[in-house]
Amino acid sequence: MPIEEPEPTPTSDHVLDWLQDSVSYFPSLLYDPYNSVDISGYQWWDESQVIGQDLIDPSLTTLDATANSITPTDHDLTVVNHTSPSGSSKKRKISDNSIPKQSQNNPNSRKNQSRRISTQADNGGVAVEEVVAVKKSGGNRKSNGKAAGNNCSNGNNKEGRWAEQLLIPCASAISSANMSRVQHLLYVLQELASPTGDANHRLASHGLRALTQQLSTTSASSSSVGHTFASSNSRFFQQSLLKFYEVSPWFAFPNNIANSSILQILAEEPDRSRKLHILDIGVSHGVQWPTLLEALTRRPGGPPPLVRITVIAATVENDQTKETPFSVGPAGDNFSSRLLSFAKSMSVNLQINRLDNHPLQSLNAQVINAVSDETLIVCAQFRLHHLNHNSADERTEFLRVLRSMEPNGMILSENNMDCTCSSCGDFSTGFSRRVDYLWRFLDSTSSAFKGRESEERRVMEGEAAKALTNQTEMNEGKEKWCERMRGSGFVGEAFGEDAIDGARALLRKYDSNWEMRVGEKDGCVGLWWKGQPVSFCSLWKLDINSNDG
Repeated sequence: MPIEEPEPTPTSDHVLDWLQDSVSYFPSLLYDPYNSVDISGYQWWDESQVIGQDLIDPSLTTLDATANSITPTDHDLTVVNHTSPSGSSKKRKISDNSIPKQSQNNPNSRKNQSRRISTQADNGGVAVEEVVAVKKSGGNRKSNGKAAGNNCSNGNNKEGRWAEQLLIPCASAISSANMSRVQHLLYVLQELASPTGDANHRLASHGLRALTQQLSTTSASSSSVGHTFASSNSRFFQQSLLKFYEVSPWFAFPNNIANSSILQILAEEPDRSRKLHILDIGVSHGVQWPTLLEALTRRPGGPPPLVRITVIAATVENDQTKETPFSVGPAGDNFSSRLLSFAKSMSVNLQINRLDNHPLQSLNAQVINAVSDETLIVCAQFRLHHLNHNSADERTEFLRVLRSMEPNGMILSENNMDCTCSSCGDFSTGFSRRVDYLWRFLDSTSSAFKGRESEERRVMEGEAAKALTNQTEMNEGKEKWCERMRGSGFVGEAFGEDAIDGARALLRKYDSNWEMRVGEKDGCVGLWWKGQPVSFCSLWKLDINSNDG
């Protein structure tokens, strides 16, 4: 059923603040995006809580209490996990400069000291000597987090990413059932993990959650994945989304390209009196659309006579480890009424249909009520990797379902982790890829928020950390997705100059480590962070020579 616009009341604003901000943000960004906002009314994070202190449950595994036992002292600790084989004495020492410096506010705390940990490397048993920073004291978290958060120069230098050098071997030890090594590495991670600090401390914290969850025989619960969209109240959730759009192009960039592509498709239609129907399979939670509605009013001839948006809403899974990051909002959150009010103020005839609890696999033209006298555009962003990747390849099957609807265009945006492995199905390999994904998110977010702690930052990072426990493969690269699209009856379409120029202009407003790359062969537009791929955007039309559909 269509969602009707609510009747205005004398006590309600015509457009709520968050929606006004989302519209004014994209064209200008002239105000200070780091203005502190009083969100004391939405305080749900207890800063006195230290993540990771009680995560290792002795009942989860059977461990030899005497094997590789660790006795913390007030002095620097050297733990030799295995003896290096003869002829393998070569060691690689990580530079002290690559390790975040710890606060010296509390000289008596052993947690403010560096620890030197020697472990056996996975490649041939060569010992790797790691100098790792120890978790900060729980004292002045705000000031410590700000100082450490700015230390994001590690980038893609693997030697500076010490959290990965603990998380990946631990995942491998879990896969090989080497529980004494698991115990050792979990203890070290527990000492270092912190929800504040630089990207390494945060990655260690989220990774520790994921590893202990993997060891657990119980199902995941909301507390096991930290603070997320679903655990927030509606207003704070909206506020967090807007703040993230202001400081990071992670979603703002692909949304900008998608909106430009929709305008590009409409401009190619000979009949400008046709209705517009957008099938929204994305994670924008409505933040994407105000800018598009405003742009529609400026096109020659004005907006279409009717704009329909069919939202395929994601809902909370029974097993939350299967949820796609960023897809599930808090209970009761509904952007439709606010968007309808905004559309009315812009003289756009908007209709919103929301499909809740509807599996993607069962979509068809009848379900979305597609009609022949409209321009149908599919906008799929960061949701399709949620479909299981098995021998039947549900993702390809779903793309064929979309093709059967005969859309006038399809915009596909997905993660682009440039995966080269033939299968990331086993835990340790898949976990390694997901850790790499989360590192890029945390490292870029540290720069986006200039190292400053905030509730909005924590909930966005908590949502991204779902990737570590997501049981579906999310790290397939651009090439695999393009292969699927072509095999499903689509053909690639180049983005227009307006889309490219607009995306490039938008990206200049963010950190200089962000980069846009346009594929010479496929025409896809990629978003990169510090020389590493993050996501890609692509535009597709129906292949008239295809037998699919």
